[in-house]
Amino acid sequence: MMAAASALVAAAAPRQRTAAAAAGRIRLANEAAIVRAAEAVFARDGFRGASMAAIAAQAGVAKANIHYYFRTKQQLYRAVLEGMLHDWLAETDGIRADADPAQALGAYVRAKMALAQTRPEASRVFAGEMLRGAPEMQNILRGELRELVARKSAVIEGWIAQGRMAPVDPPHLLFTIWAATQTYADFAPQVRAVLGARSLRGAAWQRATDHVVSLVLRGCGLGDRLEAASATAAAPRRAAGGSPTPAAPHPSPPRLRGGSKTSGQG
Repeated sequence: MMAAASALVAAAAPRQRTAAAAAGRIRLANEAAIVRAAEAVFARDGFRGASMAAIAAQAGVAKANIHYYFRTKQQLYRAVLEGMLHDWLAETDGIRADADPAQALGAYVRAKMALAQTRPEASRVFAGEMLRGAPEMQNILRGELRELVARKSAVIEGWIAQGRMAPVDPPHLLFTIWAATQTYADFAPQVRAVLGARSLRGAAWQRATDHVVSLVLRGCGLGDRLEAASATAAAPRRAAGGSPTPAAPHPSPPRLRGGSKTSGQG
């Protein structure tokens, strides 16, 4: 009798794990959809002007569904900010001591430009938070972000010491990359107006990306490596048979300070 009961429990365990995994995937997908809708509403209306009702309408779900995943507007706002910062910082993974400086920096710039193209609303929400004095993000900026910049700066300083690139100020190099890439999201109307373009897509976006990569690499004394860095970046696109795959958003915004750290920051 006991053996039979144990066998039934053992047989049910895989089904329970499968069901739990499926439920977890559904939850992550729902949270990601809500966060993407919130990006659009917060970018358009700002934190004060946005409402949970407007976000629900943007997401195409009932307002109660929003509150099931995010109890307050502030919690959802922080999820947008932390999700965007996580995706930006995850792209620094390639800046490692054993990496080629031109390829690592070129790849980072291209990844940041791809995020500016695919996640412009989230970038504008983040910019708005910085302009407000970063009331929701101060602990993260002074904690995880400062630690990451220190680690990546140490890598860049190592490259400089080895004569692998020109002397630059590492934190300010990162600030320059952030400013140059995020401009194409945060100030997109200005860029389009000056260029007389309705949108920047295809060859126009590639031209902008190539320009920023060239500017950064030449400023680091890596201009002679431009062709190699560009060829490395283009290889995945050719293998895939066309244009680059847009960067996908993190499915569930991470908890930074006070929870699990963002992945891929080291």
